Amino acid sequence: MLNIRRVSRTVSGGRRFSFSVALVAGNKKGMVGVGLGKAGDTALAIDKAFRDAKKNMVKVNVTKDMSIPHEVFEKYSSARVSIRPVKDRGLVAGSSARTVLELAGISNVAAKIISPSKNKLNIARATIAALKSLTLVRPTPSAKAK
Repeated sequence: MLNIRRVSRTVSGGRRFSFSVALVAGNKKGMVGVGLGKAGDTALAIDKAFRDAKKNMVKVNVTKDMSIPHEVFEKYSSARVSIRPVKDRGLVAGSSARTVLELAGISNVAAKIISPSKNKLNIARATIAALKSLTLVRPTPSAKAK
């Protein structure tokens, strides 16, 4: 769960309240997604957000030790996230980038949020975009011959 917000709109009779929920869903085996749900009740909003997260899941290219193959930098809106592999350090990340990486099952990485914005949803989406842009590093044909 990234955040639950109570949002309101003003109508002629006063204020009408509803809830907005942002959450991350993952299987800790390389699949992760971010979802947003809005409803008049928190339980309904959480259900909608979970369905949205499952619908928007991405498969992450990971190495054998559940790390990432190379450094990656991505921007979503004003949120900027840099993720790089580090050996034997575990998961070093903050805010919602940590939540996304934990639920993807990724370890031995360091994530840095280089962002003027502290919007958790945008940081999570930037992290997903960074993980989506990962490519598997394949050995060159000359390396196989040796």
